[in-house]
Amino acid sequence: MTIPFKALTRALSLMLFLLSLSMSMPAQAGWFDWLFKDTYTETRYPIVLSHGLFGFDDIVGYNYWYRIPEELRRSGAEVYVTQVAAANSTEVRGEQLARQVEDILAATGAQKVNLIGHSHGGPTVRYVASVYPQYVASATSVAGPHTGARMADVLLGVQENLPLTAELLGDIVNAAVGFLDLISGGGYDQDSLAALYSLPTKGSSEFNSHYPEGLPQQACGEAPEQGSNGVSYYSWSGAKPLTNVLDISDAGMGLLALLYLGEKNDGLVSSCSSHLGLVIRDDYRMNHLDEVNQVAGLVSPFETNPASVFRQHANRLKNRGL
Repeated sequence: MTIPFKALTRALSLMLFLLSLSMSMPAQAGWFDWLFKDTYTETRYPIVLSHGLFGFDDIVGYNYWYRIPEELRRSGAEVYVTQVAAANSTEVRGEQLARQVEDILAATGAQKVNLIGHSHGGPTVRYVASVYPQYVASATSVAGPHTGARMADVLLGVQENLPLTAELLGDIVNAAVGFLDLISGGGYDQDSLAALYSLPTKGSSEFNSHYPEGLPQQACGEAPEQGSNGVSYYSWSGAKPLTNVLDISDAGMGLLALLYLGEKNDGLVSSCSSHLGLVIRDDYRMNHLDEVNQVAGLVSPFETNPASVFRQHANRLKNRGL
């Protein structure tokens, strides 16, 4: 059997083209790797993660965002995990985050960043987006308490009625989270009472009056994807406090969920309170810890893995040129 001359010529031309590609690629990445590179999460701007109340960066190799940064990076995302005060006001945490964003921009040469905050990190990234919109391409909130959290309302009531007890408890909490901050390399002052004033309904309302960008006009509604400041806003949250019988934290989430008297919530934040900008979903089968793949990945086997939700969102940002 003879091979047609034209077919042979085309095959040789293709081989020469691929050979030239492999020679032009860096030594550590051949043409095959380049041709089939996974760029699913390769956003235009770096992704910056901001933790919630009592959060941290990394403690002895254990990350607050359990395996999520790695899952984002493996498909091309440039990811930075930040650390702010474990307990303080939204404004103080926001300024701390803004300084780190400035450092990231200086180090990378990027013009902006994509901020993603979990829990109290949601209002924290909102603050940065409102005060420093020139730094921010998008601000995403994962179960952020934007209109307050019921547990914070209860604790604030205790503080107002038993001030001496609350101050003592505040000192104890400050010492505990201060130690957590120390061993995770933070070095920030802690103020649990300032955090307590930021998170209830009243404190959230005051904060929202100063930084309204991305918030729905109606309760439990949605806002335009792009805010008046040019920043794109997104949010998602869970609505199932009990998700995995092997997770010892589920019992606590289940008990806290009772404070909502049947209102859809993830154990700490109601679905409606989590709404910001474009609401991707507010009813994932996740509780407040599952949303960041905690504890140690013990999440519902009947729901999309939290890391996959983050990957999907990075791809969403990529497709929007962010």
